[in-house]
Amino acid sequence: MTALTEFFFRYPDRARSSWAIVNWWESRRLAYNIAVGIAGAASVTAIELAAALPPFPTHLPIPWIPIGVYALLANVCYTAGPVAELAVRRIWGDDLEPVGPALFRYGFAFSIGLTLLPTGLAVLGWGARLYSALS
Repeated sequence: MTALTEFFFRYPDRARSSWAIVNWWESRRLAYNIAVGIAGAASVTAIELAAALPPFPTHLPIPWIPIGVYALLANVCYTAGPVAELAVRRIWGDDLEPVGPALFRYGFAFSIGLTLLPTGLAVLGWGARLYSALS
């Protein structure tokens, strides 16, 4: 198991308190924010590049307020991870395998995918502009 895999996905084998569960999630929040931020920067860069390509190059202003709101909402959704894990633990007890790593994996992948979605849309938009110019 690599250090990165262990950091993101390995779960302690011992029974844990509610505070330990919250701490497990919070110890990964900075790495999550950095990864989503890098994906966001890649999206903004791709959108700017696609907008600048011919035909009909344009300049799109970077929408900083929506980007900030998105970052805030991503962290609100991240906070739902430990809340969901604590709810599962309360409902089904300690006998259930820890669900934190699975929740983290799916949430992490969804967040990165959602953040990169505008890249694909920008490329499709450029393709539509190109098709329009060639038709």
